[in-house]
Amino acid sequence: MARDTTDFSPIEGVDELVSYLAAGSRPKEAWRIGTEHEKFPFYVDGNRPVPYGGERGIKALLEGMRNLLGWEPIVDAGHIIGLVEPTGQGAISLEPGGQFELSGAPVETIHQTCREGNAHLAQLREVAEPLGIRFLGLGGSPKWTLAETPRMPKSRYDIMTAYMPKVGGQGLDMMYRTCTIQVNLDFSSEADMRRKMQVSLKLQPLATALFSNSPFTEGRPNGMQSWRADIWRDTDNRRSGIPEFCFSADFGFADYVEWALDVPMYFIIREGRYFDATHVTFRQFMAGALRNEVSDGMPTIGDWANHLSTLFPDVRLKRFLEMRGADGGPWRRICALPAFWVGLLYDEAALDAAEALTRDWSFAEVVAMRDAVPTQALATRFRNATLREIAREALEISRRGLAARGRLNREGSDETGYLAPLDEVVARGTTSAQEMLTAWRTRWGGSIEPVFLEYAY
Repeated sequence: MARDTTDFSPIEGVDELVSYLAAGSRPKEAWRIGTEHEKFPFYVDGNRPVPYGGERGIKALLEGMRNLLGWEPIVDAGHIIGLVEPTGQGAISLEPGGQFELSGAPVETIHQTCREGNAHLAQLREVAEPLGIRFLGLGGSPKWTLAETPRMPKSRYDIMTAYMPKVGGQGLDMMYRTCTIQVNLDFSSEADMRRKMQVSLKLQPLATALFSNSPFTEGRPNGMQSWRADIWRDTDNRRSGIPEFCFSADFGFADYVEWALDVPMYFIIREGRYFDATHVTFRQFMAGALRNEVSDGMPTIGDWANHLSTLFPDVRLKRFLEMRGADGGPWRRICALPAFWVGLLYDEAALDAAEALTRDWSFAEVVAMRDAVPTQALATRFRNATLREIAREALEISRRGLAARGRLNREGSDETGYLAPLDEVVARGTTSAQEMLTAWRTRWGGSIEPVFLEYAY
């Protein structure tokens, strides 16, 4: 999320919270694609992490991008911590360990989102190279310890850093040492949201397998193909994972609201200040739990929007759906991830086929698959098949969906070409993580340093 919301409209009751989500429904012609990607900045000299301050730090990088783009700064307690395009069409933000994120504009085609990502990386190189900075496209920080990893001056992250060790064993690793590629997609109604939520929750472990790209920690193999995905299994299970209630035949906005109401909060914002609210749920907040602790301590729509952004299920519902299962990766993956999900979810026949593929998958089976994927990736067994075999079928459905959309670029090509990196993974039968592990054992000579050359932007 680029910046926290400050909508001070008061909340009168739970029905307003349901209506807030339902208001995201939009007709098919208004559906858009919002792609986000994160990457690790590092100094070329020594492959060292980049701190916030200093003449060649993250702050200088943000200021350089501000001067280049003319975007407006996002400021927290006097620190520039992001940029937003003046009309709201995209933003740059910082994750806790300095991971640099582009939250792309809502666009109509994969061609557009891919051009946007390529333009961003070119602009970033223009600013970063004179500072001696490049960026690493991996799902997990491969070299630096948690202690060596910088911390960004964002108030919400201070609250989260104190809270995470209370609710899980790997929350700080999630915050400071992971990167993802994510796509945000629309729905037309509650029923359409339900279908897309259920299909994408069931297939999210497959996306994790296809995009597995985090096999190293602190310079050595960590035993995982997606360390990032394993981290999410022990971060904060009250707000993450695969919510079972979403599998219900009549799942709807109200069910998500009821769940969200009972998840502990992180913060509220009043007069530009962040107040720790980790000791109350949103339901307790609505009942007046913060009234005596904070002035104006009753909930607003802005508080609700911020709370929704601090829930971390594998597919997150806001006024759109967020696909959250993929590791960060090389630039071609930035286009492949939205292509995969748009092909599956934005064409009716493809959605029907994806629904048919997954209809009888049980919650317990999907959770078991999710638990196995960080280590086994495409070799994970599901019933009588492997995820590699299921991936072939899912990719074919996605390809048909993209072809049916018929969105052509200037050269007359449709969007199906963006699936090529995933086709290659399935054809090889090896993930990016496995390719890196082979390189580490052979031509890299047991050194992690070459990853900063081969996987850099």
